[in-house]
Amino acid sequence: MKCKIVLLVFYAILSTQLHSQVNNVSLDTTNFEKEKKLTIKLDIVSRYLWRGQCWGGDYVSIQPTVEYAVTPKFSLGFWATTNFKGDYFYPDGVTAYKGYQEMDFYATYQITDYLQFQLWDYYWPSVSRVDGVNNSFFNYGKNGVKTVDATLYFDFSEGYKYPFNATISTLVAGNDYRYDSFGNNPKQNFTTYIELGYSLLPFNKLPYSSIKDIEFDPVIGVVLNNKAEYYTNADYDKVSFVNMGLKATKEIALGKGVTMPLFINYIHNEAKSNLETFGKNFVVVGMSLNF
Repeated sequence: MKCKIVLLVFYAILSTQLHSQVNNVSLDTTNFEKEKKLTIKLDIVSRYLWRGQCWGGDYVSIQPTVEYAVTPKFSLGFWATTNFKGDYFYPDGVTAYKGYQEMDFYATYQITDYLQFQLWDYYWPSVSRVDGVNNSFFNYGKNGVKTVDATLYFDFSEGYKYPFNATISTLVAGNDYRYDSFGNNPKQNFTTYIELGYSLLPFNKLPYSSIKDIEFDPVIGVVLNNKAEYYTNADYDKVSFVNMGLKATKEIALGKGVTMPLFINYIHNEAKSNLETFGKNFVVVGMSLNF
């Protein structure tokens, strides 16, 4: 009789524990399901600059982003840009790009709370027919318009004493080839770019709500090995500081979870050569709509 009572008590305790664990698992799943999985963003910028590279001249560009969180750590996304110009070259027939478009697919995985791995598939087909350029989406060869970028992104902006971030980006596949002095023997260059940024809120202690949440983000970015000339507005034979800038952002809440950041960005390209077309100093203004 005593044995039966002990077994019944043990069964009751075990059942309670299992029920509690199931509830916890269900709660975690429910919390993730309640989180926002789909993120949509639309940027409108006065010109498109990427890591100090001026692609698409000084024309206004539209840049949509769509991202879906498959799990709390793993996301898939799409990003694009266009300036709606139909001419690849400027009137001299040599200078590019006047018209520019790009469509990128990417995946991110959050390794830790501060470290994220990103894999980007860049695709920038020419807006018009260009001799020697193959716009096929699956062409990662020497005449293609595709590259694959593997990136480690360190972000200490939330919850850390020093809110800095760092990017280590290497092109691991696609049209990133260096050649010998005769233009032969193409080899994958694995062009690598490193960037260090910081976040500042210099007015957050002031009583003026209109400026207290303005964020300033200084940045410095450098290309380590550019012999493939992937970064066209940069030095080809040495380390090149192509992206030195300061960005100011003011976010406006529009209600129902929609925000509209306004920003102005100053970028200086410190390369010593290949800056004749667009120069080395740029100011980009823009706005975003985040849904």
